[in-house]
Amino acid sequence: MEEKSKYTNALEQIADLLEFKGENPFKINAFRNGVNVLRSQTSDIESMIKDGSIKNVKGIGKGIQSVIYDIYENGFSSDLEQLNQEIPTGILTMLEIRGLGPKKIKSIYSEFGISSIDELDAFCKQDKLKSIKGFGEKTQTLILKEIERINSTKNMMLIDSAIHLTKEISNILDKIKSIIKYSITGQVRRSLEVVDKIEFILSVIDQEKFLSECNANGLILSKAVMPVLIAEQNNYLKDKVECYKLDDFSAEIYFYILKDEQAFPLILFITTGSDEFIKEFELDKSASFKKEEDIFSKKGDGFIIPEMREIQYYQLDKSKRKNSAIEQNNFKGFFHFHTNFSDGKNTLQEMVNACRDKGFQYAVVCDHSKSAFYANGLTEEKVFLQKKEIADVSGKFGIKVFHGIESDILKEGELDYDEDFLNNFDFVVASIHSRFQMSENEMTARIIKAVENPHTNILGHPTGRLLLRRDGYKIDIIKIIDACVANKVAIEINSHPQRLDLDWRNIYYARNKGCMFSINPDAHSVHEIDLIKYGISIARKGGIQPDEVLNCLPINEFQDYLKEREK
Repeated sequence: MEEKSKYTNALEQIADLLEFKGENPFKINAFRNGVNVLRSQTSDIESMIKDGSIKNVKGIGKGIQSVIYDIYENGFSSDLEQLNQEIPTGILTMLEIRGLGPKKIKSIYSEFGISSIDELDAFCKQDKLKSIKGFGEKTQTLILKEIERINSTKNMMLIDSAIHLTKEISNILDKIKSIIKYSITGQVRRSLEVVDKIEFILSVIDQEKFLSECNANGLILSKAVMPVLIAEQNNYLKDKVECYKLDDFSAEIYFYILKDEQAFPLILFITTGSDEFIKEFELDKSASFKKEEDIFSKKGDGFIIPEMREIQYYQLDKSKRKNSAIEQNNFKGFFHFHTNFSDGKNTLQEMVNACRDKGFQYAVVCDHSKSAFYANGLTEEKVFLQKKEIADVSGKFGIKVFHGIESDILKEGELDYDEDFLNNFDFVVASIHSRFQMSENEMTARIIKAVENPHTNILGHPTGRLLLRRDGYKIDIIKIIDACVANKVAIEINSHPQRLDLDWRNIYYARNKGCMFSINPDAHSVHEIDLIKYGISIARKGGIQPDEVLNCLPINEFQDYLKEREK
């Protein structure tokens, strides 16, 4: 949850900076442990702060409590601010480099005075880092790759963070009386998984009054050059709209203030983009429109939902171009979630009750398999213990529970139990959690072998990417999609905002080939059940319909599907 992350992120940064400074290891470990303890809490953190119960949590000592209450009351940690003043500004960014860590950063800072990513980048490109003890050529190459990743994504944010920020801004805009109407537009409106700017379009009564009201409510706007999506729209947009930028935010946030209220539908359409979609659309700018739908009617097309306004839309077979109708109320089954039998935070009963309360009719628990030792994966003995618990819970709370497993795909493509033992499960999600550095041919063959296993029902998070943190492993996604279709294995759209994997760009090919999908939040707590909304937005980008989604099947059809797979 967003509220939790602002506390854990601060504590994590304090631990890193304390380690960089060479402070007491026990103090550093206390902060790192505090991060893990806080992340494991299933209750709302700010509710725990308000009622004082946070003070009773083991592992949250007085020093950590002080930081938590400081952030809650003031919006920032004074301890973290103090540490930032004591340490060169570039060090915190260097700590984002995976595989480096505070101790190594301290070493190269002390010996060579390197205190920023740019300085480290130059040092590596001069081939100097590899000669230092504890680094080597492989580490130097990986650091250069990490620096490239950080530089290319430093102005980007995940869609959940972007939506959270747009809601905060919208709450302020709702109070401003000079606004006639407004809308979010651009990348957020199209539900891109990663965005580099947030954009609003506004029609106002009086521009000067609007700017004054914004200033009074903490939105400090300054005149800006319009970041036009479509080069040939420049002159037209300049005649119709002025651009302002919201200052004092790390994100690029733009406000398009209309000079002509009647232009709202057209400017909304243009700024929504994407530019490739609109170029292909051949927009008639000379016409006037009362609503955005009229733009499509004028061209003789049906309305296209914002999520599907990408160039890939035109790559779909025409029979599949209709708007996605997928919504959360289409979902009957809740798949691929974890409990405290492995690395989940809640019991099976708590997860099942939460699923029922959100309208799901059946659930398929898929804890980690035995090779996932880092996630407390299930040994054969634990599988039988969980089977007994499922028998106790299923049906007693108004929702049937099926016994699944998220089985690790091993090096050669085998699943993480022998074939006979896999018969104990109703359902298998096959996923990769290790050996990411295999060659494309090796990794592709590995996944296809797992897909061909008759026990496999879903290929989990197929590329293994972590957005803004880690690229997916090298695979031939076309061959893998073809294998899933041939073996009647659904491909997961993992709904966690850091994954959103399968990538929506590959959904178009998969749909054309007749692939089935499963949209799963990979929930590790009751709070993460709601992450399914991000997977739904990605499914909508690909035009997915309810009959293409495995967990939209009514329970009787799902049971028929399981029986068919057993044959």
